Amino acid sequence: MRFTVRAVLFSLVLFLTAHPSFADEIFSVKAGYLVLSPSGTFAGNDGGSGTRIDMEDDLNFDDSKNITLEAALHLGNFRLSAGYLPLKFSGDGTLSRSILFNGETFDVGADVKSDVDINFYDIGLTWYLLNIDDLPVRIQFGPELAVKIADADLSIASNSAGQYEEVSVTAPIPTVGARARLALGDFLALAGRIGYMEYRDNSFLEADIQVEISPVPMFGVFGGYRHFDLQVDEDDVFFDTQLSGPYAGAFLRF
Repeated sequence: MRFTVRAVLFSLVLFLTAHPSFADEIFSVKAGYLVLSPSGTFAGNDGGSGTRIDMEDDLNFDDSKNITLEAALHLGNFRLSAGYLPLKFSGDGTLSRSILFNGETFDVGADVKSDVDINFYDIGLTWYLLNIDDLPVRIQFGPELAVKIADADLSIASNSAGQYEEVSVTAPIPTVGARARLALGDFLALAGRIGYMEYRDNSFLEADIQVEISPVPMFGVFGGYRHFDLQVDEDDVFFDTQLSGPYAGAFLRF
């Protein structure tokens, strides 16, 4: 599944950049560095049983510091985007209680290490119902439909006890939201995005605000703040976490 998702995103980027009918459109590529602080719980269930482990109190999870990538194509009143964000959180601690993870009991007092790796994919389509781009101040606003795909691996290990358990899940979550952008020519812009969906036992909320500065026509820098609220309850995996933090990077557009 992970290979298939990456292949689809790679093919989409190649299509957007190479298709001749898009020659007169605006294409942008962004690369940034994102720091996210985690909070929440996760569990590896076996037969419906598993301890909900607190990322802060039980295992002292650290921040995820990683890249963020996005490619976007602007077709008139429409914006098509594809994004990729790899997340990696790890923590360790001495257990103050026994926990059950994927059918394995980790005893109180054990020194354990935990890793949470998430490859996060984001494909979205925005329809700008308000698209004023022929004035010094440019305004864009409209609804956005997106599909978020979380491909996650969660593990716990105790070297002293010789224990290691890992669970994996891939959860596609569609969202409905909105995107807005207010720009002063091509030099300065403020952009925002929000999306939400809840179905079955899964839910996803994303909020993002960003400032763009473009000192030259085709190049610029950006910075912002991003927040995720993700809950996944699939098969033998439970994941309920909040992630938030700042980011910055650079972009090209043509």
